[in-house]
Amino acid sequence: MAVERGKDSSLPPTSPANVAVTNGIATSGGLAPSNANYRLRLNPNQDHRADNYDDLGMEFTPLLFSSLERYLPPNLLDVSRDTKYKYMRDILRRYSTEGERTREQKHKEYRQKIVSNYQPLYRELYTMNPSMFFVPSFLKAFNANEKTKDESIKSIMSEPAPGVYTCDMLQPRFCEMLLSEVENFEKWVHETKFRIMRPNTMNKFGAVLDDFGMQGTLDKLMEDFIRHISKIFFPDVGGYSLDSHHGFVVEYGMDRDVELGFHVDDSEVTLNVCLGKQFTGGELFFRGIRCEKHVNSETYPEEIFDYPHAPGRAIIHRGRHRHGARATTSGHRINLLLWCRSSVFRELKKHKKEFINFCGECKREKKGRLLHSVAAKKKELLVVEGDVAS
Repeated sequence: MAVERGKDSSLPPTSPANVAVTNGIATSGGLAPSNANYRLRLNPNQDHRADNYDDLGMEFTPLLFSSLERYLPPNLLDVSRDTKYKYMRDILRRYSTEGERTREQKHKEYRQKIVSNYQPLYRELYTMNPSMFFVPSFLKAFNANEKTKDESIKSIMSEPAPGVYTCDMLQPRFCEMLLSEVENFEKWVHETKFRIMRPNTMNKFGAVLDDFGMQGTLDKLMEDFIRHISKIFFPDVGGYSLDSHHGFVVEYGMDRDVELGFHVDDSEVTLNVCLGKQFTGGELFFRGIRCEKHVNSETYPEEIFDYPHAPGRAIIHRGRHRHGARATTSGHRINLLLWCRSSVFRELKKHKKEFINFCGECKREKKGRLLHSVAAKKKELLVVEGDVAS
């Protein structure tokens, strides 16, 4: 079965996934070096506390700058925010084409047109409010002190299958409010005949939450919660450096999308939370993690896993984990999805030929080479022993 790569049908909410990464260190003495010498470190300074760039009017997402700052050469970590911003901005400009920047600007204008005309039903959804959004167990885990936070987060997570993690996450009231907000937005779209972009090339129904003003909320969701979970469970795909996202809802039912074919997501880490309503069917099915080279390779019995949705419960997995959704046989199912991405990981990935840390087929190929090597060595030793005996 061929696997489809999930793509945004909208323009990408943040741009470049291409960033120059080396271990070269600039010798600028705190001043940004000449453009030709702009580099980032290969390994981030995990202890560095990055500046906040939210108040700057920028052509790239502020979160991207906060994430990349940890990769700056050591002599630039403590210079002024403006110097760091210009340094990173010029790197990003080198790796994004004029066409990409033009599309990004048009998408910003598209979003601004929606935000300027659409009247939200629940304005409190447009600012992150953890106590209103999350169930107590989820909040308690993240409110632990820094020394015990990782263990606290692990304690609320279940791993029903390798690489698939679940936990109770969203309060019922929040789910109801978000469902009503989406319905209100779709009503506005219908009444105004505004042409909106759907979440991706696979779903004909649903809405991009970022497009009607919820980008800030979802930025905080990724930055303060999903990135920490991903740092623990998905460091092999850049979980520690997530810096952009694509947030949307999808709708399933007999009068909506019924099912979703076998695919991988355009993300490093995917958050998927069922919001409701009443439904039967719609289970997710997983079939193993693969790199791009092996995306259509065979599925093995130990990789088969089916997951039934429950409102408010989150499932988190690598974007490269092949999956699909079975038919929703009755009712109406709506899910919140957050595709989280790492610009740094995507650049590093270009320079690797195999991905034994997460790709099941790369692991099998390496094991096969090792077994072949051992067998060849044994044969060689037997020949030598035979020669000695003769």
